[in-house]
Amino acid sequence: MAYKTLLAVLTDAKLAGMTVAQGIELARSLDAHLDVLCLGVDRSQTGYYYAGANAMLLQETLNRAQAESEALEQQATEMLRASDIRWGTESGVAQISDLGRHVAARARFSDLVILPKPYGKEHGAEIEPTIEAALFEGQAPVFMLPDQSVPLSAPKNICIGWNESSEALVAVRAALPFLIQADNVHVVVIDPPTHGPNRSDPGGLLSQYLSRHGVRVEIDVLSKTLPRVSDVLMRHAKDCESDMVVMGAYGHSRFREAILGGATRSMLEKAEVPVFLAH
Repeated sequence: MAYKTLLAVLTDAKLAGMTVAQGIELARSLDAHLDVLCLGVDRSQTGYYYAGANAMLLQETLNRAQAESEALEQQATEMLRASDIRWGTESGVAQISDLGRHVAARARFSDLVILPKPYGKEHGAEIEPTIEAALFEGQAPVFMLPDQSVPLSAPKNICIGWNESSEALVAVRAALPFLIQADNVHVVVIDPPTHGPNRSDPGGLLSQYLSRHGVRVEIDVLSKTLPRVSDVLMRHAKDCESDMVVMGAYGHSRFREAILGGATRSMLEKAEVPVFLAH
């Protein structure tokens, strides 16, 4: 498998430049085509307007969203024209409650979706449903960028968060093109179960699987010395000077992680390096 169709979704002008720059860098290194979807988001909710709202107000919110989408497309086009890659852009307007449908329709026919981190100062509420739509309905892996991300062409040091779950295995398989070309890949196992079938060799079968693809693998078994598994994984990624973390997304339900937290939610909030997510 190779990544030949990349999709970048823009909903926020402050994060658009970083997202497009990363898309250009990956498209160049992978010899891939980059599609950029520029969405103006109508953040009003039909049925919840104050009493007396009329068609003029409805039209004003749509006009504002349309202007945002056109500005995003112009910003992206200027960057893409200056590049040497194959690209295309598309703009449109979506209500925030219907955003996922538009993203998923494009993600379904993409090999990788490039998106900014959904949580942080001045990050809009529309990025979280965009990531979830790409992962769930679009069934595409997501390359998530931290704030102030520097474009990465080919990750050389990669950490895999491995817990033997189906989601983690899907992420590893989807990330194989990156893993094969990396110089070092660390399979990170945190507090492996003492009574599991692989207790004597945690991560061994995954290491064997990857090595047969030519991946240079090391297994790092760690104790959970911090309150969250994601904290241990991110600290270890920094210690290994990793360019990217690969992990399965939403092993628990999205509702449970939204209320009680979880590894995916924590990484979406605190990631300091790009995170490759798949479900």
